[in-house]
Amino acid sequence: MPIKHFLQFSDFTLDEFEYVIKRTHLIKRKFKAYEPHHPLIDRTLVMVFEKNSTRTRLSFEAGMHQLGGAAIYLNTRDSQLGRGEPVEDAAQVMSRMCDIIMVRTFGQEIIERFAANSRVPVINGLTNEHHPCQVLADVFTFIEQRGSIAGKTVAWIGDANNMLYSWLQAAQVFNFHLNVSTPKGYELNRELVATDNANYTLFPNPSDACAGAHLVTTDVWTSMGYEKENAARLQAFDGWIVDQAKMQRAQPDALFMHCLPAHRGEEVAAEVIDGPQSIVWEEAENRLHVQKALMEYLLLGRIS
Repeated sequence: MPIKHFLQFSDFTLDEFEYVIKRTHLIKRKFKAYEPHHPLIDRTLVMVFEKNSTRTRLSFEAGMHQLGGAAIYLNTRDSQLGRGEPVEDAAQVMSRMCDIIMVRTFGQEIIERFAANSRVPVINGLTNEHHPCQVLADVFTFIEQRGSIAGKTVAWIGDANNMLYSWLQAAQVFNFHLNVSTPKGYELNRELVATDNANYTLFPNPSDACAGAHLVTTDVWTSMGYEKENAARLQAFDGWIVDQAKMQRAQPDALFMHCLPAHRGEEVAAEVIDGPQSIVWEEAENRLHVQKALMEYLLLGRIS
């Protein structure tokens, strides 16, 4: 099987995603029933972290162990990458000592360079531009709760960050519509959006973006690496909180998602994230299951 990477959401076709989602259902069912599922015995995952993490590390490390393999954690501060070793050299060495690599870093170009020099599959655990594993978990969670996401409307309320760019790619692949509302000064970078993407609409008013939505989702206003902008962002995002009034404009059975960690009272009201429409804990758990299916597919291909 040729080496395949998962560096952004558009790297997979709809057919591939449907296969991974099908495997996720199976793998999650086995997990809940305490049925062993060890297709990756004697396989090793290396996790390279330049950005801190809770959910990404836990879900990948636990997931690889549950698949029968081993996971090794590397922080760039504690490795030669943190001492100036070229990304290309690190990729050459690491990929000769393991079977699959997850990288969580800053610029997308870093992981692209890493993958170009890797002999094994590389997964994007997060970059400034894309967060494909999280959006895959979110899409799976919606399907698990409501069925097909095709033809549905998802409302994104917040800045144009890595989550939004992955949602935009997902909208094209799965053929749903994305209502996007970003504050002035934090709009989309058109260079990161496919020119043929007609699956989104921009709304200056976040409440209008929620109208008729089947899913409302958001993220923290100050993403990792932008902490110095926090005061300015709090002022610019005034009015962009996902509160009960905005949820009431969505479909009666609309769901709320947040990739976490969350700041109650800023990007989301406590009554929403802790309310009956919120599925943030299911969403968080599903990172574990979709990433297991993803690693299985990248290493073994389709299992009949």
